[in-house]
Amino acid sequence: MRKSALLASAALVAFAAPAVAEDTPPANHAETPVEIIVTAPFERDRADVLSGTSVVTGTELMRDLRPTIGDTLAHQPGVSATSFGPNASRPILRGFQGERVRVLTDGIGSIDVSNTSVDHAVVINQLTADRIEVLRGPAALLFGSSAIGGVVNVIDSRIPRKVPDEVVHIDGIASYGSASEERSASGTIDVPVAGKLVFHVDGSYAKTGNLDTGGFILSPALRAQALANPDADIRGLASLRGKLPNSAARTWDVGAGAALITDGGNLGFNVSHYDSLYGVPPRYSLDPAIETEQVRLAVQQTRVDGRAEVNIGGAFLDKIRFRGSFADYKHSEIDDTGAIGTTFLNKGWEGRLEFVQAKRGAWQGASGIQVAIRDFDVIGDEAFVPKNTTNQTGLFTLQSFDLGPFKAELGARYEHTKIQADASARLGNPAYIRSFDAFSGSLGASYALSSSLKIGLSGSHTERAPGAEELFPNGPHAGTQAFEIGNPNFRKETSNGIEATLRGEGTGYSFSLAAYHNWFDNYIYEVQTGAVQDDLPVFQFNQASATYYGFEGEASVKLAQLGDYAINLDGVGDYTRATVSGGGPVPRIPPLRLLGGLEAQSDRIDARAEVEWTADQNRVAAFETPTRGYTMVNASLAWHPLGKGNRTSVVLSASNIFNAEARRHASFLKDFAPLAGRDVRVSARFAL
Repeated sequence: MRKSALLASAALVAFAAPAVAEDTPPANHAETPVEIIVTAPFERDRADVLSGTSVVTGTELMRDLRPTIGDTLAHQPGVSATSFGPNASRPILRGFQGERVRVLTDGIGSIDVSNTSVDHAVVINQLTADRIEVLRGPAALLFGSSAIGGVVNVIDSRIPRKVPDEVVHIDGIASYGSASEERSASGTIDVPVAGKLVFHVDGSYAKTGNLDTGGFILSPALRAQALANPDADIRGLASLRGKLPNSAARTWDVGAGAALITDGGNLGFNVSHYDSLYGVPPRYSLDPAIETEQVRLAVQQTRVDGRAEVNIGGAFLDKIRFRGSFADYKHSEIDDTGAIGTTFLNKGWEGRLEFVQAKRGAWQGASGIQVAIRDFDVIGDEAFVPKNTTNQTGLFTLQSFDLGPFKAELGARYEHTKIQADASARLGNPAYIRSFDAFSGSLGASYALSSSLKIGLSGSHTERAPGAEELFPNGPHAGTQAFEIGNPNFRKETSNGIEATLRGEGTGYSFSLAAYHNWFDNYIYEVQTGAVQDDLPVFQFNQASATYYGFEGEASVKLAQLGDYAINLDGVGDYTRATVSGGGPVPRIPPLRLLGGLEAQSDRIDARAEVEWTADQNRVAAFETPTRGYTMVNASLAWHPLGKGNRTSVVLSASNIFNAEARRHASFLKDFAPLAGRDVRVSARFAL
């Protein structure tokens, strides 16, 4: 206990995120500067975005790279993860998850079923990512009214963006992680032809064993219940520790494409295939009469992506951009006998057409249309959602005004959604059709108090149509081991929010703070009812008023310059509090978290040590158990043999050095699946 207190104190002293931007000298493979945000119709300086933003690239991306996008981003301010075992972990932004967070690849949705259930992995391969951008708050509404929590955009080069200087450009990553004996490798090859046409191929492979955790598999409360059980087999569950059962995985994907890149614009495409087989850790039943299932998911997706841009260069219209994708997704849930119990089928198309205005004095903006079509079906013994189709069309605009120290921004979005569920006795109709019109908007401004200090304030109104996974579920779901019940009569969810920001940057320091408050009407949430059906706990979707508020911050300060090494202290802090009117706390809200780091940076070597402290979460919903906090100590050493202007690097890192037993409160599986224990990793990246 004394050691944990000391480590937590260190995190408090270090409050502030791994946010010192690495100075990147010009080079053939120089990365996009961290300060520029590209997840928008036009590039913007990060300091001008009126809500919380994070950019993960370079050494930080290599150090934090994990098999899931949620765990890769879990150290960013305002970000947690669903942590449904080590293979299915989706980002949580400001306490929001599922339908309220959009996970994109190059601005287009993942077109999978990861929003349907927490046991479904996001079909985006971060091994091929150049950078990952996270937008929290109103700025995310450009990508859908459902993105009230925010947007995670994984930006890659599967459709080439520039013509390489080399005859053949090769980029590759290989890594090993000890906690799950993780072995992964990825590589890309770009070949320019005639200075304008670029051919691209890429591939990756990753394999893991069962995850080694930092202690007991069951939480203390469940171990006590197991030990009190008269059945010897149930009592034996209390002694499970170390390896997390049924958590191994194997994933590979390949892609190929080409792009024509000229001064007048670009045109490109990519075809990719993703294949994964992973286990879902069991949710042990403490009732001897109920058998515990161990389910594996076999996932496949074939996807076609296209991108086009025309440089108009006109007095009013500067560029026209198109981005579109089609994907055919399938996954089967396989029980421990090898039989397929349930199969999920999802075909989707999503496209965006953006018109970027020419900058006219202080005024700059962009408008566009977004269309998404989704056909979703679940077949098998546990088809808990009927076959359904979603058609969604959105119109959006973003207008910004730069008046020197004063900047203003206006955003608006209209979205029409039509959802149709096929004949189902559960719905009581031969066909059930719901149609929604959603209007969302945001208005914000910032003012530079000085050259190094800026304040901002923004307000937003959002409307969100409920998803098919909230309207129509009514049946057992083996992956989550729950009986899920929706409501086909749900109304549109609305929210009003306000966010204040304070940012500062000067010689040797930077910081960013954000505080937010959201008021919801017809808020949709899922809670355990206490009932049991088909030997599974019942989880019911409900609607009520709700409030969310919280803060997040990151900061960095240069302590000293010792020869070639800059010594920096940095840190992150975030907190969210969410309440359902008349219903108590919203389930699965992450607790207060602080992370502090000390780093020595040079052109060739970076050395870092950090402490992450997470508080206890005792503010829980009905049938939800409290979660003990934890303290983790991590360290890393990165070597850049060719300097930071080149991607070639070797990173040695150790996470959870003291092997702490840790559980994320936001996880449905937290009482059955702790996080990884001590994990020593080595990663190498090369660029030729």
